[in-house]
Amino acid sequence: MNEQQPVGRQAAPRFLEPTVQLEKEFLQGRQNRAKELESAVRYFLEFLMGFESLEITEPAVTVFGSARFDESSRYYQLARQVGQKLAQAGYTVITGGGPGIMEAANRGAKEAGGLSIGCNISLPQEQTPNAYVDRFVRFDHFFVRKVMLVKYSSAFIVLPGGFGTLDEVFETVTLIQSHKIEQFPVVLMGNTFWARLRAFLQESLLAERTIDPGDLGLFHMTDSPEEAVSIVVRSDRD
Repeated sequence: MNEQQPVGRQAAPRFLEPTVQLEKEFLQGRQNRAKELESAVRYFLEFLMGFESLEITEPAVTVFGSARFDESSRYYQLARQVGQKLAQAGYTVITGGGPGIMEAANRGAKEAGGLSIGCNISLPQEQTPNAYVDRFVRFDHFFVRKVMLVKYSSAFIVLPGGFGTLDEVFETVTLIQSHKIEQFPVVLMGNTFWARLRAFLQESLLAERTIDPGDLGLFHMTDSPEEAVSIVVRSDRD
């Protein structure tokens, strides 16, 4: 594994010292006014830190997926290939900056000479940045991190993952569905893994008319890294 340390910024002042308790304390309910104001200032400064650290001028693609897959996993290797092909097509690759799928996509991008970025999160089980990011930022709040993962991207590639991955992909699709962001492509990779989810969307959500038929078209599904990247490229040209 590449032992080069990634370049990145973390919240240096004591007021922004990373702690896993910040978001938990905020979500516990109503606080006194001074506490709520302190929280609001923290969010503002964390956003500013992200904006300053993630000055990306090239087109970028965010890759979502589980931290739990190791190098022996076919999904790890698939993400690595995707990272390589995105970089070869001229895209910056953004991930959550951790292990598993995130590491694999960053690794592929770096191996292909592309820019590799990680948006890390402070967790009780410390999640350190993987060794393949050129830049990284560590966030305290999930919602700030998710904004950054979406803000700088023009497409999203999603590999198998758990609750966190589902949260990220459905929030992204909701933003597209509600026209809060452009209709960027969302590519689900791993047909077998995602097939039951697609069936659920068709047989439950669409059948009960909680989504429109066209909403199913917000997702693309493929097992091919070449096809995934071609979907991204075609979208940029349209």
